Amino acid sequence: MSIALLNTFLSGAITHGRLGVVFADGSSRTYGTAKDGFPEIVIRFADDRVPRDIVMDPRLGAAEAFMDGRLIIEDGDVMGLVTLLRANDRWERGDDNLRPNLVRRLLNQASFAADRLNNAVRSKNNVAHHYDIGNDLYALMLDEKHWQYSCAYWPNDDMTLDEAQTAKLAHIAAKLAIKPKQTVLDIGCGWGGMAIFLAEQYDVHVTGITLSEEQIALARKRAADAGVADKVSFELVDYRDFAKAGQKFDRIVSVGMFEHVGQPQFESFFEACGNLLSEDGVMLLHTIGRLGSPGSTDAFTRKYIFPGGYIPALSETVETSEKFRIMAADVETLRLHYGKTLRCWYANCVANKDAIIAMYDERFFRMWTFYLAGAATVFEHGGMCNYQIQYVRSRHALPITRDYIEAEERRLLDK
Repeated sequence: MSIALLNTFLSGAITHGRLGVVFADGSSRTYGTAKDGFPEIVIRFADDRVPRDIVMDPRLGAAEAFMDGRLIIEDGDVMGLVTLLRANDRWERGDDNLRPNLVRRLLNQASFAADRLNNAVRSKNNVAHHYDIGNDLYALMLDEKHWQYSCAYWPNDDMTLDEAQTAKLAHIAAKLAIKPKQTVLDIGCGWGGMAIFLAEQYDVHVTGITLSEEQIALARKRAADAGVADKVSFELVDYRDFAKAGQKFDRIVSVGMFEHVGQPQFESFFEACGNLLSEDGVMLLHTIGRLGSPGSTDAFTRKYIFPGGYIPALSETVETSEKFRIMAADVETLRLHYGKTLRCWYANCVANKDAIIAMYDERFFRMWTFYLAGAATVFEHGGMCNYQIQYVRSRHALPITRDYIEAEERRLLDK
């Protein structure tokens, strides 16, 4: 029965490209038709439970079977396998072939609802789950110069990852319209790449806040090594607690942090930002977003990658910020940039496979590469993108045309 259900599922899910499946009983089938631009992959199931697990929840079932060595890729790799599935299930067409079945969807939605509370204690634990697994892993995966664990910006296809991350920092800095002697707050500062860049490029003081102990220790060291320790300070604090002190900042930037806030805390986040931003201040929010309407976080991501995380739709993000009289002055949708970034991270991890396995084990490596492959392809074919939303409290805070952004971006990159 499970094989029959999987056969029905794969026959409908794969039309372009080819997937060969060798079942545990030795039988095999091929799905799809060869087509340029679509991978050809061969997989083997080590036991007869794998078909059932995949049919119940294609993403979680396939991920766990792959992690456990029960789904073996005989020809190709996990990036090719996930690309094949995603490329046949494009968000624009509304195919939605990769959804869990109805029972699993209901269970996932119930679990997501129960997990939505993201108070300060749970938030710190959730951050630690992903970011405190060891800086050595991220050293192998990220760009060497800035340690940016967020979407890069690719004005040209032939850029290196380092160049694309520098371009991202310049793109964001230009939108902040920074002036000398201003104070800047970086909410979710990571390993300090943004704060250090701004301190190097401008006569400002930057305060970075994070909940990751691993990140803040390295951020402080990197700032000292860059010679900007006197212009940058880092604090281990929740944004909600930080806002209570009543301090105001001329500029606020938050990159790749809003995804961790959690849907029920959106109002708390924007209320804090409104209280922290000066009357003529500017804020830039860079976040992963949904191309469609609000949804829920899939079971694999909640369980293994970002517990407590939620990818917001543009509508709910702007709707919430409007409640606190923060104006969205500019909105940019980055449609394909993160897919290119994630493929670079995936390639770095594959190149450092032995080192990563030595740090953790083979199951972790398979889990991590499945995560990166799934993330890359959901930006290339699925319903995810990145939003950069520029906020102001006063309509007079910025020039009335966007020319200043391009001019400043060019100045920063031509240095």
